[in-house]
Amino acid sequence: MSANITAKALNIPSFIVMDVLERARALEKEGKDIIHLEVGEPDFNTPSCIIQAGCRALREGRTHYTHSQGLLELREAVCGDYRERYGVSFDPDQVIVTSGTSPALLMLFAAMLDKDDEIIMTNPYYPCYANMVKFLGGVPRLVPVTPDENFHLTPEKIKPFLSRKTKAILVNSPANPTGMCMDPSVMKEIAEIGVPVISDEIYHGIRYEGNDHTFLEFAPDAFVVNGFSKRYAMTGWRLGYLVAPRKWIRPLQKMQQNFFISAADFVQWAGVTALREARPDVERMVETYRERRDYLFTALKNLGFDIYAPPQGAFYFFADCRKFSEDAYAFAFDVLEHALVGITPGIDFGPMGEGYVRFSYANSLENIKEAMARIRRYLTT
Repeated sequence: MSANITAKALNIPSFIVMDVLERARALEKEGKDIIHLEVGEPDFNTPSCIIQAGCRALREGRTHYTHSQGLLELREAVCGDYRERYGVSFDPDQVIVTSGTSPALLMLFAAMLDKDDEIIMTNPYYPCYANMVKFLGGVPRLVPVTPDENFHLTPEKIKPFLSRKTKAILVNSPANPTGMCMDPSVMKEIAEIGVPVISDEIYHGIRYEGNDHTFLEFAPDAFVVNGFSKRYAMTGWRLGYLVAPRKWIRPLQKMQQNFFISAADFVQWAGVTALREARPDVERMVETYRERRDYLFTALKNLGFDIYAPPQGAFYFFADCRKFSEDAYAFAFDVLEHALVGITPGIDFGPMGEGYVRFSYANSLENIKEAMARIRRYLTT
């Protein structure tokens, strides 16, 4: 007798940006020159000090299992980084190092959710949030947010969605797909609601206006997810971490032991160096992103895309394309096929994303300029 595939495995939605990327790769195999503005991956190489630290760790034999919570040296460096940048304190035993932020989110949702329990989040949202929650039997409670609200939650928006099933409020600032940031006064008000907060801070450090604020400034018992992929251009290294209240650590640690064992030894040593030495490299990357953002803001508006305000962080524009098409999914794939530019349909980010497309400016300014020229020709022919 053959095993049946579970409904949750069959029904999990695709991550549409990956569908776009895979079609783009197929076109490249046919000899087409594709400009990639779809994928949220820094185009920079990992800073050399981090690479050198990883190579040094390999040569020193750092190729074994570590403590399931991660190297103490890395957890101490995480604590030091948050203390220096935000003035908040927590102990290394409140940190679990993970192989990227996705395992951290998955374990945290698994620890929080029984069947039909709810996580409140924005709509639009990073698609994997809702997909993970539903996969685990939970319910993503999607709060519609709009450009004039910077696409972020407010207490007034949240309160009608609260119920006895609410387990947490999930926030992401700077946000994917919008690049917009939460005002610290609003963060404080959300913390005062009294519901646990999960703060995805993966884009911290990539900020153009104002300063990043961790939710731990306003709610010491908040759950923080962060990592090295975006800020340090370390996507392929797969290194992240979760900060949680002490009572949650042992259950989370047991899941780590069973499902993932530990993050890679040598990669964790590279992470220590990233936190301690790579700030000048990050600053140079952010200035390059800023130049791209400023160019693309004007270019997209000149093409006719509606954008409420330039993004304050991350490296995305979430642009209204409804004057060109009522079907953003079809529009994005048509741009790929005929303009040879990869962009992400907004529907990937939830129902409120319909009518929008996401442009990533994690590509060179030269390529971005060529992409805008191609899209201009596409729109005018």
